[in-house]
Amino acid sequence: MSNPSLLILPGDGIGPEVMDQVIRIIDWFGEKRDLKFDVETDLVGGAAYDKHGVPLADETMARALEVDAVLLGAVGGPAYDDLDFSVKPERGLLRLRKEMDLFSNLRPAQCFDALADFSSLKKDIVAGLDLMIVRELTSGVYFGEPRGIHKEGNERVGVNTQRYTEAEIARVARSAFELAKRRNNKVCSMEKANVMESGILWRDVVTEIHQAEYPEVELSHMYADNGAMQLVRAPKQFDVIVTDNLFGDILSDCAAMLTGSLGMLPSASLGAPAANGRPKALYEPVHGSAPDIAGQGKANPSACILSFAMALRYSFDQGEEATRLENAVQSVLASGVRTADLMQAGEADPVSTTEMGDAVLAALDASLQ
Repeated sequence: MSNPSLLILPGDGIGPEVMDQVIRIIDWFGEKRDLKFDVETDLVGGAAYDKHGVPLADETMARALEVDAVLLGAVGGPAYDDLDFSVKPERGLLRLRKEMDLFSNLRPAQCFDALADFSSLKKDIVAGLDLMIVRELTSGVYFGEPRGIHKEGNERVGVNTQRYTEAEIARVARSAFELAKRRNNKVCSMEKANVMESGILWRDVVTEIHQAEYPEVELSHMYADNGAMQLVRAPKQFDVIVTDNLFGDILSDCAAMLTGSLGMLPSASLGAPAANGRPKALYEPVHGSAPDIAGQGKANPSACILSFAMALRYSFDQGEEATRLENAVQSVLASGVRTADLMQAGEADPVSTTEMGDAVLAALDASLQ
């Protein structure tokens, strides 16, 4: 049988630096665990625009549809701020999500014990936090039509349309319920059914799917604004949160900061299973391209490394190896090895991006002893 295939898109800013450490770890699994991947690398975002004049070449998009999983670093930067909206670096990422039909975005918010003091909330509120936000990713207000800016009389009007079908809601609800069955069997669905018709439909469909297919999973409903408040009041009440594209965008960033650092947070975007049974999948860190530190060896590769751990778990059915990698990152943090974004006053000097990769590889080696 052929090896599973990976398309790596490092992107812009710190993307190539953090992805270099992931590639070292992929090589480690091939050498030490006989878990080999066929890896190829291509361009996305500003890097693709610089070469092709578009943020994602058609050939790259076609390859993304063929491989078993895509790993992406980050896109964007101030050099591209004045580009037309249609060719901004972020449009490459949106095209991947849309054409791969990656409707289920998994955003974990896990607070590692060694980093609990980094949260802006009290330690007892966030210590041990482990929740998952499932965000619908290919519909809603970001894609609905009509949209645009037009003139009405003497003034401009901006229009975006929030639109969901029953089928779009049902499939992301199933994704959340299936995930909850592998965790703590609780789902909280968030919308604005009190003021939005799309929210009413969302609540109805999620309830119908629950009653017909997942009655064993505990389901609750919450308005999204209250959900934001509850995330900073008592986040450990949640296990899996399922919500739409707009609210998921906002709530997942709110949840991310509960953990203390965007540099620690991975994500997965999953679609329907392909012919081989694996879902279409894109894995990427939550953090941005951080152009202010690009090329300086200061970037924290942990979120990108943990994104590969998610790929091991959700695309390649390698849960034990995913846990091995996650535990390696946690042991490195517990030992006090930190990049600059994770340092507090009075601590030892931070390590470089490459040195953080060295430490994770050493921890992986130690896991075999």
